[in-house]
Amino acid sequence: MAVSVPPAPAGSPRPARHGAFHRLTVAAVDRLTDDSVALTLSVPEELRAEYRHAPGQHLTLRRTAGEGAEVRRTYSICSPAPAADGPGPAVLRVGVRLVEGGEFSTFAHKEIAAGDELDVMVPAGRFTLDPAAAPAGAHYAAIVGGSGITPVLSIAATLLAARPDARFCLVRGDRTAASTMFLEEVADLKDRYPDRFQLVTALSREEQEAGLPSGRLDEARLTSLLPALLPVPEVTGWYLCGPYGLVEGAERALGALGVARTRVHEEVFHVEDTTPAVPAPTSAAPAHGRVTARLDGRSGTWPVQDGESLLDAVLRGRADAPYACKGGVCGTCRAFLVTGEVRMERNFALEEEETEAGFVLACQSHAVSEEVEIDFDR
Repeated sequence: MAVSVPPAPAGSPRPARHGAFHRLTVAAVDRLTDDSVALTLSVPEELRAEYRHAPGQHLTLRRTAGEGAEVRRTYSICSPAPAADGPGPAVLRVGVRLVEGGEFSTFAHKEIAAGDELDVMVPAGRFTLDPAAAPAGAHYAAIVGGSGITPVLSIAATLLAARPDARFCLVRGDRTAASTMFLEEVADLKDRYPDRFQLVTALSREEQEAGLPSGRLDEARLTSLLPALLPVPEVTGWYLCGPYGLVEGAERALGALGVARTRVHEEVFHVEDTTPAVPAPTSAAPAHGRVTARLDGRSGTWPVQDGESLLDAVLRGRADAPYACKGGVCGTCRAFLVTGEVRMERNFALEEEETEAGFVLACQSHAVSEEVEIDFDR
C-alpha cells in the first residue's frame, strides 16, 4: 500500500473528517407510536461545531452486536437545523421506526435508555434545503410516507422559522393515525404557521372524519390530487421521502404534471429486495485491480479482489472510510470518480445530476478498469 499526505497550504483550514464517530449521551427516549421512538442526543459544547447540520441531513448510529459484529444504521435528524450564524446544536433528535428483524431498531426500542452513550457519526446527506438560498416568496412541497416525515420535519421547521415569506405544503401518507410519527410536532407547525404551512394527510387503512378518503398515495392519486391542492407549476422545489414505491410513484406523477426533474429531490428509506439492480455493462470487471482513494486529505492505494466493492477494498486500509447501509440507499459512501470505470449495482441515493457529474456510491461500485481512483473529499 502506498500512502501520500500532501502538505496543506499555509493558513488553510483542517479538512473536515468524513465518517468520524463520537460518543454522545442519550438525553431522552420518547415513545411516538407503538412501533417508533425518538432519541434525543446531547452534544457537548466542544463537539457542536462538528455536528452542525443542514435541514434534512442524517446521522449514522453504530453499535457492536454479538461476536463483535458492527451494526450501523442511518436515521434522519428531525430537529430544526441551527442558525447559520449561531453555535452548533446542543441536542439532536432522530426518529427510529421498528423494523421486523432489524438489529438496531430492536435495540433502540427495547434497550436504549436515557443516560446511555451511543457512537454517532457526524451529519451527512444531501437531501437538504438551504433557507438562505430560497428565492423570495418560495413555495416548497413534500410528499412523504411513514418515517419519511423525519427529514422533512426538520426541513419545514427550519425554513418556516428562517424565512417569514416562505410557504410549505406537506402531503403525508401512513397506515393509521395511531401509526403516524410526530403527530404533535407537525400539528405544532400548523398552529405556529397557519397561513404558510399546509398539511394534507392520507391514511391507507383507516377512514378520517375529515380530509382525504382512505387509500395509498400512488401515482394515479397524486396526479389528480396535487393540482387541486396547490399551484404545481409555481412550487419552488419538491421533496419526496419514504419507501421506494411511494417515491417512485410521486416522481412519475410530478413528471406527468410537467415538473422539471431538477426541482425534485428524493430520499428512499426502504427498498424491497426484489427491486432490480442497475443492469451490468457488457464489459467484464477485472479479476484483480487497484483502487486509489482520497479521504480527509490523505491518499492510499489498495488491491481490489475479484467481485469486491470499492468500499470494501478501501476499508481494509482505511477503517474510517464513510459508510452506513452498504445497500445503495443512504449515500454516506458517496465519492467522486476521478479516473477509471466502475459499475454500480444499485443506486437509490444519488440524483441524476450527481451521477452525471461523476459521483458514485463506493459500496455499490465495482471496478471495470484495472485502475480506479475515487475521492471522498469532494
